[in-house]
Amino acid sequence: QVQLVESGGGLVQPGGSLRLSCAASGSIFGIYAMGWYRQAPGKQRELVAIITSGESTNYADSVKGRFTISRDNAKRTVYLQMNSLKFEDTAVYYCNVDIREVPGQRRDYWGQGTQVTVSS
Repeated sequence: QVQLVESGGGLVQPGGSLRLSCAASGSIFGIYAMGWYRQAPGKQRELVAIITSGESTNYADSVKGRFTISRDNAKRTVYLQMNSLKFEDTAVYYCNVDIREVPGQRRDYWGQGTQVTVSS
């Protein structure tokens, strides 16, 4: 059984920084793309950033130059460093990881979500 556990959300002032983490555990054979999504109240969930197994990255235009996604394969963890936070970054952030289990089913898993609130 695979689990994703997120941490690092919280309350921060505009211009501040936060670092989110998402750790995968369980019967894992392989981890492929890892990403972060967010959902603000009344809005659809949107992709924030994604990193492939080859460490190629892609970002939403709204976060380019401010957020950085990275991964530590030994720790089975994906990170999202968020700098220069804005009010509009307020949302619940979810990690999404493409995992092949032992035995071999491959599918996406979602974290439980972590609240990020940017407020003065």
